[in-house]
Amino acid sequence: MCATAPEQVADLVVGLYAQVDALEAQVRELQRQLGLNSHNSSKPPSSDGYRKPAPKSLRGKSDRPSGGQWGHPGQRLEFRENPDRTVVHRPTVCGGCGSPLAAEAPSESVERRQVFELQAWVEVTEHQAHAVRCACCGEVTHGVFPAGVAAPTQYGPGMKAFVAYCDNYQLLPTARIQELIDDLTGHTLSEGTLYNLNTNLSAALEPFVLRTRALLTAADVAHFAESGVRVQGKLHWVHSASTADLTFYTVHEKRGQEAMDAAGILPTFTGVAIHDAWAPYWHYDCAHGLCNVHHQRELQAVRELDGQPWAGAMSELLSTAQQAVRAAVAAGHNSLPAEQRAAFTQRYDDLIAQGLAANPLPDPPPLPRRGRLKKSKARNLVERLQAHSQAALRFLHDFRVPFSNNQGEQDIRMVKVQQKISGTFRSKTAAQEFFRIRSYISTVKKQGLPILHSLRQALQGNPFLPPAAPNPVPVSAPDRLDARPGQNGTDEPKEHGQPVIPLCCSP
Repeated sequence: MCATAPEQVADLVVGLYAQVDALEAQVRELQRQLGLNSHNSSKPPSSDGYRKPAPKSLRGKSDRPSGGQWGHPGQRLEFRENPDRTVVHRPTVCGGCGSPLAAEAPSESVERRQVFELQAWVEVTEHQAHAVRCACCGEVTHGVFPAGVAAPTQYGPGMKAFVAYCDNYQLLPTARIQELIDDLTGHTLSEGTLYNLNTNLSAALEPFVLRTRALLTAADVAHFAESGVRVQGKLHWVHSASTADLTFYTVHEKRGQEAMDAAGILPTFTGVAIHDAWAPYWHYDCAHGLCNVHHQRELQAVRELDGQPWAGAMSELLSTAQQAVRAAVAAGHNSLPAEQRAAFTQRYDDLIAQGLAANPLPDPPPLPRRGRLKKSKARNLVERLQAHSQAALRFLHDFRVPFSNNQGEQDIRMVKVQQKISGTFRSKTAAQEFFRIRSYISTVKKQGLPILHSLRQALQGNPFLPPAAPNPVPVSAPDRLDARPGQNGTDEPKEHGQPVIPLCCSP
């Protein structure tokens, strides 16, 4: 054996140790991924499969009983004093002796019961413009059709609004909308008519788009989120900007700053942008607030999967700070006492130090290599919490800033629902039209307006324009600590008590 054999053996052993370390790290990472679910990561609940994890809500247990709470008004059918139709059931034969009862005999009493039934039909209104010759001068004067009646046959705004409602709000596929209209009315709706309807409706919303973009740009606090969507089978990104009473969606091929610039809000936004710390947001010269619900889920994973106690203490600290802010708001205060804020901040810094100590930087490899060293998930989290501590704790110092980005997450939720139903948009134009209409629907819903009626107004050339109003203070409403898209169920509940609008009305 040559003289260099011991050195070769030593190199082999070192290489094998390095390989073992790499494989162990890979196994740990795979085990960690297996342990991630919807309560300790941003994975959706649907990814948990049929065997759901044990409930571990970050909110804690409430002292309120389950079900409807005291004081809840409830909903029921209310008796109408003036029904649309009355059917009289009068006996004609005596139940005792069998003698006929006179039609003019007075009633001893009347028991009333009402049945609420859905009536759907297509009402056809014919407009006739007559031409009349003047007996004096012989001039022929033609009658004028009402505005909007421009073709020999066409759909009215009520019919159009209902179809747009089914397509863009209820997210029914085209074929099912056609089946629905046929089943309800016996009328056949063509696929091309539906596409043209969305194009016309989207164009009619231009004043709404301009107003909403301007209001969001001037907002004190706005929520931002993004989610993937497929257009012609390719991955695109939907970006949302929203407040408690406004929603604005855009769709773009990119996810980062190029797409955000194209949306036209963040480049001139001067308020507080609430987001999930996605890197491109930091390029904008505005104040930032981070979603602490995201942080708490990540901290939950570090505590459960990595066994690091500081993470649980940090999550508890954030919850305690949130409760202190809520209590201050409920008491009518505008801020927390300075010493209380200082105590929270100091505790936060102490836990960051513990997190850094528990997650040291990895040792450099024996041989130099290019690129940055790969850090653990826990190390990346604690470094983010340290670097952006001001944004994470902004809710402590500014009561306009919410604890989480739940508003943005709720507003982006229906994007995933639409994708599960339809899969992909056939063209980018169709995607842009859908999200413009969806912006309008979400906004009018937040404003407490009936969606069907608002769609009809837009189709008649008079879309709703949101008024300029200050943002409400969001911290008074409870933030769900475990909320994420598709989990809180508060995005778009069905409306009740809205005015009844027929499927088709004459213009």
